Amino acid sequence: MFEIKDFNKLRVGVKQTSRALKDHQVAKVLIASDAEQHVTRRILELATNDAVEIEYIHSMKELGRLCQIDVGAAVAVIIK
Repeated sequence: MFEIKDFNKLRVGVKQTSRALKDHQVAKVLIASDAEQHVTRRILELATNDAVEIEYIHSMKELGRLCQIDVGAAVAVIIK
């Protein structure tokens, strides 16, 4: 199972993820498998264009738990 080691390098949510990808600061993208496609489509495009590693997490609830937030999360990134 995936584990986040440094929460200072974590950004959660579509806006923060998009911003980090546009600034080319991302080491890895985390995407919840059950997230809506219209939410994750642009994130996938940006990550693919920048050749960033993408890892799928089982659910939004699980990704939220991994990020230590009380709600589900569709996307998150780990900063370089």
